[in-house]
Amino acid sequence: MLRRFAVLCALLLPMTAMASGFTELARLTERGFLVGAEARLLDSHEVLGAIEPDRQLSPASVSKAYVAAAALDRWGPQHRFTTRLVSDAELEDGVLRGDLLLDGGGDPALTTEELWRLAQRLHQRGVREVDGRLVVSQWRYGPVACITTDRCQAQTRVANAYSALLSSAGVNFGSWCVSVAPGAAAGSPASITSCDSQVAIVEIDNRVETRPPNSGTELNAERITRDGKDVMVVRGQISLNAVPREVYRASSDPARQTARTLKAMLEQSGIRVGESYAVSIEPPPAGARTLAAVDGKPLQELLLRTMNYSNNFMADVLALNLVETPRADLEQGAAAIEHFVAGIPDHGPLSLLSGSGLTPENRLSASGANALLASMFHRPALFPSFVASFQSPGNGVMRFIRRGSPTFQHHVMLKTGTLNQPVAVRAVSGYFRTRSGRWGVFSVMVNGTANTPWLNWAQVLDPLAEDLTRMIDAH
Repeated sequence: MLRRFAVLCALLLPMTAMASGFTELARLTERGFLVGAEARLLDSHEVLGAIEPDRQLSPASVSKAYVAAAALDRWGPQHRFTTRLVSDAELEDGVLRGDLLLDGGGDPALTTEELWRLAQRLHQRGVREVDGRLVVSQWRYGPVACITTDRCQAQTRVANAYSALLSSAGVNFGSWCVSVAPGAAAGSPASITSCDSQVAIVEIDNRVETRPPNSGTELNAERITRDGKDVMVVRGQISLNAVPREVYRASSDPARQTARTLKAMLEQSGIRVGESYAVSIEPPPAGARTLAAVDGKPLQELLLRTMNYSNNFMADVLALNLVETPRADLEQGAAAIEHFVAGIPDHGPLSLLSGSGLTPENRLSASGANALLASMFHRPALFPSFVASFQSPGNGVMRFIRRGSPTFQHHVMLKTGTLNQPVAVRAVSGYFRTRSGRWGVFSVMVNGTANTPWLNWAQVLDPLAEDLTRMIDAH
């Protein structure tokens, strides 16, 4: 009997030690939240703390770490996506006698800057007029079917940029941008133009009034679809002495947005497009030749923006690019990530519907997320680019993570995930360095239920910072 008691105590001690590592975070379980957490050292595999680490929970935007890892594994840090202007028409005396086609290469960060460069290179090629159509081809993928409420609603009206729709030929992260500046005098309408052009590329419904100096600036914008066209409706006020403000809202059709934007860029570059623009899901003609091309930024730079700003458009476009066959959808992109994860030892179950985490059905465990982090740590050619995409709480771009002790702020790099519907989700995953320089990984997922109260980031990050600080100082 005494021996059995001793064995039982020996088995219970590690569990008690692990739970004690997250003593502050564990208080959330007392309030009814579902918590999965694990922290461990990478050299010894010692578990410093755990709360149901194998529990499958919604990770929200922590899903983006999986996209980043899979993308680096597939292409490497220096890969660039190429966007081309092609045609099978003849060029005679500066006139392209047929259609000009933009071949959307799936660049997640294609911006107006690259479109300007394409227009300039086309001009250098000697093109001064296109007597056919400007055709934007999204043959790789797009329009991608929406599978979340936010994105489905964005097809008709939207008041945000995070739910942008998806295309392999999207520009400016699938969102329109307008610049709001004060008018000539107090009481006059504000001056609103497209961010990248003196002429309006998207239709603008200006309901902003210029107020006297120092009156404050309050803007409210919504993109609606009216008579088949996107319209940016901007309301509010702007002070006479205010600097211009940029406002982004998701477009209803990213490929059509690209067509309208590129047409404006071409015409402002001195290249007249005779007919209107069109959108296609067909690949370029077999005989088409490249007239101009632009390479996007290296993948390691794309991941900085994708992860630091938790850009849903970029994450899902990267996931769609992982699919090798045309006409990809979100679930195929997620399946490509799952296939990559299947090669990670000890990861365990994973269920994804998107790479962005905008889909609340995504499920993974804290121990699985740590297995991903550990696997990337042991890939020296990829790890520098991977870890650089995580934020340090002390100087990260997201202000809400700038909390906790100096140890937490400067010894931790993390990725956060947030959802508020259908239940609250706050998730964090990343790396830490102990006082002696040892590397560790941690992942925490907190999911609400229909019966739990509201959850904010302070309720998760503050106790997590205390727990991790204690672990880091102890080792």
